[in-house]
Amino acid sequence: MRIPLSSHFTYKKLFYFCLSPIIMMVFTSIYGVVDGFFVSNYVGKVPFAAINLVMPFIMILGGVGFMIGTGGSALIAKSLGEGKQEKANQYFSMLVKLTAVLGILLSVIGIAVMRPVSYLLGATEATIEDCVVYGRSVLLFNAAFMLQNVFQTFLAAAEKPKLGLVFTTAAGIANMVLDALFIVVFQWGVAGAAIATGIGQCIGGLLPLLYFFRPNGSRLRLVKCQADARAILKACANGSSELMSNISSSLISVLYNLQLLKFAGENGVAAYGTIMYVQFIFIAIFIGYTIGTAPIISYHYGAGNHKELKNLLRKSLLIVSTAGASMMVIAWVLAGPLSNIFVGYDTELYELTKHAFRMFAFSFLLAGVNIFCSSFFTALNNGAVSAAISFMRTLVFQIISVLLLPVFFGLDGIWYSITVAEVLAFGISLLFLVLNRRNYHYS
Repeated sequence: MRIPLSSHFTYKKLFYFCLSPIIMMVFTSIYGVVDGFFVSNYVGKVPFAAINLVMPFIMILGGVGFMIGTGGSALIAKSLGEGKQEKANQYFSMLVKLTAVLGILLSVIGIAVMRPVSYLLGATEATIEDCVVYGRSVLLFNAAFMLQNVFQTFLAAAEKPKLGLVFTTAAGIANMVLDALFIVVFQWGVAGAAIATGIGQCIGGLLPLLYFFRPNGSRLRLVKCQADARAILKACANGSSELMSNISSSLISVLYNLQLLKFAGENGVAAYGTIMYVQFIFIAIFIGYTIGTAPIISYHYGAGNHKELKNLLRKSLLIVSTAGASMMVIAWVLAGPLSNIFVGYDTELYELTKHAFRMFAFSFLLAGVNIFCSSFFTALNNGAVSAAISFMRTLVFQIISVLLLPVFFGLDGIWYSITVAEVLAFGISLLFLVLNRRNYHYS
């Protein structure tokens, strides 16, 4: 059933509206995980480590699309709530064009600097060639990747979340099938993994573009528009927390990898890579929920419906808290089987990964609340508060934890770092919710 953004959202309506974005983000994460599975099991743990080393740079470039999507979606949905349909269409069209142009530009730059960046990220002589081949191959499709990230949020604002699920599911299935074909059958190694991912991204990024080029039944249309520098800056500033999260996570991955090389060698990097792949799927559930709720929050903020804002905040905090506790338990119980999928061929690596994953599982308890709080302020067009939560959560607290805790607890200190960072970020999130309750009338 189609649920308008203007609805009063019960738990049932929230479930139906957010289910498609959640599944969509899980699929997006899964087909990234599939790369890791096939490379680790059919190419080797050194190429697997190489992909993990270069992935932060790739995610930073693609994260620009997520910044435009989240910040732009808030601007578009707020305009819809204010009854400014034509303005919403102009913002939508302008930001889609901006994403395509930036995607091509960043692709060229990324390919040109891939080798020095790979060394900067910690590549060794054993991993450098795989880093360069994978990085350059996957960046050929960066514009499509950025468009995919943009449309994941814009389709929710257009009241078409199920369509986003269709496109992403098609992209995920294509990537999985092509991974098996290119890596197992054709034996193209890391290049095959990159090409399979890129083709999947083309499906996820270009099919929605074709949909909006044609007459459609959504709330949004691609129309003629002129560049509006103020609106672009506002959208980018508002979505900066999501870009900050991507950049911070990528930088932190580099720091984790360097610390793990010091304490556990390449096995530590491979174990961390496995945990990150699984974490992508778990965290994708929270991100999918925020993609679904963000345009609803922005719409009611634009419409001045303070009662509904309070309703959305209260219900969402309960939902993400319950989901976080469930994920913590699931991650602990399934640590062994999940580790076995990726590194079961190496007993020592398997035991290291299982042990690390069980300690890492506690971080899921509060991760959802922190992610939602950052997204909540983005939806309210308050990019500064959103960025502050994201910056402290994904960068400052993790840097402190991953540098300090190993001094006292050795390798285990690295695995506990993310949990300590989430606890500290939870305090910051609650503080901002309390301080801003009267400004937005959700108390």
